Parts: sequence; structure tokens; C-alpha cells
Amino acid sequence: MPVNLKNTKQNLIGLALGSGSARGWGHIGVLHALSEAGIKPDIVCGTSVGALVGAAYLCNQLDMLEDLVRSLHVRDIVRYLDIKLLEGGGFVQGKRLMDFLHKHISIRLIEDLPGVFATVATDLNSGRETWFTKGSLLDAVRASIALPGIFTPVKLDDKWLVDGGLVNPVPVSLCRAMGAQVVIAVNLNGDIVGKHLRKNREKAVKRKEASAERKLLEKLSISLKERATSIMPQPSGTPGLFDVLATSINIMQDR
Repeated sequence: MPVNLKNTKQNLIGLALGSGSARGWGHIGVLHALSEAGIKPDIVCGTSVGALVGAAYLCNQLDMLEDLVRSLHVRDIVRYLDIKLLEGGGFVQGKRLMDFLHKHISIRLIEDLPGVFATVATDLNSGRETWFTKGSLLDAVRASIALPGIFTPVKLDDKWLVDGGLVNPVPVSLCRAMGAQVVIAVNLNGDIVGKHLRKNREKAVKRKEASAERKLLEKLSISLKERATSIMPQPSGTPGLFDVLATSINIMQDR
């Protein structure tokens, strides 16, 4: 039965903004559409780029982010990326991007936002979700957008954290945990995942292909770990690029 979101005053509305890399800017359009429809979410949860857009939205900086994205050129992107090859578990440290956000986002703590907000990151050691529901807003965003192999992982509370999309690409469960009775889920990869699914008669072939793919990923993971320290030794306890990639592969396999 359809739900009239405008008349759900007694119910908390949650908005789950999923991962999606560059597709994530589509979240901006979704938020504008919801506003035009008179729908204001009580709870906003984001994964990866969804965390970034959600934070900008609650800080009343959505227009600023949209203007930035629309005006970006290749040279601008390079300016925001502090690239260091094979150091610290990723190509991009993310400091310049965080400095930019720090300049435009005045709210420092999640609990000081005008609405309920939370993000998802992935614990590299355990492979489990880490939820940010309070504390530093920028730390929560930075951890959630740490795409393995691109952005360096973030160390917080003795945990090395990477992109939440590995374990919870569309954080509906987090919205529910935060108290939402109605959840609007924005899956930007919906037309990619499952796009080329076979019919029932081809399921056996798919299972065989999946098994072969899993074995290939396992071999790749082992190979990456073996080469990790020999190519670029890291300070004690700091995950290197290949170690991050290998661990991320293992985490995705276990989901």
C-alpha cells in the first residue's frame, strides 16, 4: 500500500544515501526533489559519497556542493587531490579535500547538526561496519569515503577504516537503527547491479562462473599480500596499498 510521506508526522522518515562514486552527485537531485515535494527527512544516513552529500545537506551547504560539482574541470580535480604513490594505503590522502570541507562546513560535531545524521565505514581488521552517530563530522565523512586503493584508510580509535560501501552500500539498516519507521533508500547502482542477470535456466552456469571468479579473487588477494611489504614497506601497523586492496577483496567475498 502506498505511503503518503507528507502525512507521516507520527513516523520518523529516514533517508539512506548510498555509495556510487561519481554517480553520488545524483543524491543532490534527489534531495532537491524531496524538498520540492515537501518531504523533509528526520534522519539522514550516508555511505561513501552519500555521507558527503548528506553532511552538506544538513549543514545547509547543498547548493555550494552542487555549484562546485557543476564547475569542476580535470585541473580542479587534480588540485583537490594530494597524490602520493604507494604511500599510506592509497593514492590520495584526502587532506586537501577535507581542508576545503572544513572551510565551508562550520558545524564540527554530528550531534550539533539540525537533524539526525550517521555514516558507515568499514573496519579493515574485522570486516565489520562502523557507524558514526556522534563526534567529528568530517572524520565520519572522511572514513566513509575512503575508497580502497584510492583514498588512504583513516585511523580512528585504533581502527583502520575504509569506504562503508564494502559492507553497507545503502544504509537502510542504519536508518532503522536510528529510529526511522519509513525509509527512502537511494541506490545509485540499481541499474548496474543485476543489469545482466540470466534467466532461471542459466543459474547453474552463473554459479560455476561465480565459483571460478571467487578462486581468482582469492589468488589475487594472496598475491597482493605477498607483494605488499616487498614493494613498499610501511611503518609498523600501517596498512599498505596492496594490503588494503587484498583485505577489501576478502571483505567483499565474505558479504
